[in-house]
Amino acid sequence: MVARIIVNLVVMGSGILSRSFVQAYRQAITNASKSGVAQEAIQNTIRKGGMTEKEARLILGVHERSPLEEIMKKYNALFENNHKNGSFYLQSKVQRAKEFLEKLHQGKVEGTIG
Repeated sequence: MVARIIVNLVVMGSGILSRSFVQAYRQAITNASKSGVAQEAIQNTIRKGGMTEKEARLILGVHERSPLEEIMKKYNALFENNHKNGSFYLQSKVQRAKEFLEKLHQGKVEGTIG
């Protein structure tokens, strides 16, 4: 008899708890959509090549109007520095930033020619 009561309490408690989590999650989504956080999160997850242009430029320390030669100089310096000091993570971030900006630069050049 006592076991049955305990089981009923556990089942009812877990049902109430799960409903409250669902309600809290829905409220969090509503609040995020009102403040624009949801849109920003969606845009950050749907990125070209896994990185935004702003992020790539910040990693390499270049500006929007930087020529490809300057981007390559910054890339070489940062890549070699991280190779010597052994930070594979930073080295890969630098590599991805360079690849992204190269693709972006090639797209701009092809767009102006054609």
